[in-house]
Formats: sequence, structure tokens, C-alpha cells
Amino acid sequence: MLRLGTLELECPAVMGILNVTPDSFSDGGRFVARDAALRQAELMAAAGAAIIDVGGESTRPGAGSVSEQQELDRILPAIDAIRDVADTPISVDTSKPNVMRAAVIAGAAMINDVRALQVDGALQAAIELDRPVCLMHMQGMPRTMQKEPAYDDIVVEVGSFLRQRVAQCRGAGLNRDLIVIDPGFGFGKTHVHNIELLANLRELRDIGQPMLVGLSRKSTLGELTGRNVEERLSASIAAAVLAVMQGVHIVRAHDVAETVDALRIADAVMEAGERR
Repeated sequence: MLRLGTLELECPAVMGILNVTPDSFSDGGRFVARDAALRQAELMAAAGAAIIDVGGESTRPGAGSVSEQQELDRILPAIDAIRDVADTPISVDTSKPNVMRAAVIAGAAMINDVRALQVDGALQAAIELDRPVCLMHMQGMPRTMQKEPAYDDIVVEVGSFLRQRVAQCRGAGLNRDLIVIDPGFGFGKTHVHNIELLANLRELRDIGQPMLVGLSRKSTLGELTGRNVEERLSASIAAAVLAVMQGVHIVRAHDVAETVDALRIADAVMEAGERR
């Protein structure tokens, strides 16, 4: 059991992705309408999602920013709708402090921030809201992050950033028990970087915080398999299992039912190994 403040998740946990955006890389536009978002949330909850992550601003490579009001107009109806039909906790995928506040008031139980609370006012908002928050590593910003990202040692540098960011957030008053870390696959990283990170996730465990990863349908999986984005289910599941077997607690996924099944097998095998 993973306890993040008052939020409790059976681990490994699957975070279902619900993008209420017109331009997300995998499912842009499919769930913009309230009814479509509601149906997808119901399906993910029934399939075993431990949490549903609602995002109103695309962070795909090259994506532009949206206004605070646009983001609110997208996510708040979705959060309201989900609360009406499912008990599954809701996460809000945002970097804007006022969106964080409005989402939590509407019922969000967690904040998932690709900018690791570095936007002005975001850290203070997270402290005030007292909700679990995921801090992600990203080199650059979505619009430019895939333009020649470079590292001397990807694992060391990502780990150093996350370690420093956790320390900074704790120093400002954020409860350590509320912090989750995410190495940020695909966010300012080449395919080679992503594979090296996936191969060495265990090295990030000594940061001492629960870890979340998002590998579902990512372009690196397409590069390795030659599959289009809609055909990356098997690759996404393989990556999720590899991550969990290195100590990852939460997997962010589009295909919830299949990922839940795969992680149940992985978890049973790891438990059996620990008993010997």
C-alpha cells in the first residue's frame, strides 16, 4: 500500500490518462466533450485504474501553451463528471497554481506537474493545498524540449535534478510524504536517453520517494518496434512491467485494463521472489 497523505493506492498502481485536449499526441480530441470524457473515465475506473489523471494542456513535443481559463474550461467539467460516477481518485495534470487550486476545490486528490512546481506560485499553492504532488524532470519546455537534448549522464543528471527538487520543496514546507517523482520519459530526451533511463530506474530509488513513470505509447516505443501510436499496446505493457520490476510504484497508461493485468502478474512474480 502506498500512502500519500490521505490518498492510499495499492501498488503497483495504474494511473489512467484522460486528456481533455484537442492536440495530445495519442488521443487528442477524443475526450474533449464532457460525455466522452465521462465514458472514458467510467471505463478506466471499471478496468482497475487506481487514479485518473485529467489534463487540459498538451505537453507533447512542440505543443504551445494555453491560457489559464482555457485549461479550467477543459478540466473542471471533466472532474465534476467523474466525481458523479466514480470513486476513483482524480489527479490534475497542470503546472498553473490557480488551476491546481480550482481542481482541488472541484475534487482532485493529487497534482501531477511536469514542471516540478517551478512555475511562480506553484510550490506555494501545493503547500497550501496539502495534496500529493508528482515532480517530473524535463529538459527545456514542451515547445522546444526535443531540439537536440543533451546530457553527459542521463541517469545521474535526472537523479540530481529530482533529488534537488525534492529537497527544495521540502525546505519550503511541502510534506515529504506527499512527494512522488517522475524521471520524465520523452520530455527533453532522445530515444537513446529514454532507453538508458528505463534500464537504470533502480538507481533513482535511493532518492527515497515513490516513483511514477509515463511510457505509454511514447515515440521511443514506436522507434524500437516500427509501430504507429495506436499499435503500441504490447510495447507499452513491456515497458511498464520493466519499470515496475525496478521499483516503480505508479504507471501512467492509456490502456488501463491491459496494464492492470500485466502489472498483477509482475507483482505476483516479485512477491514470490521475495519469499525465497
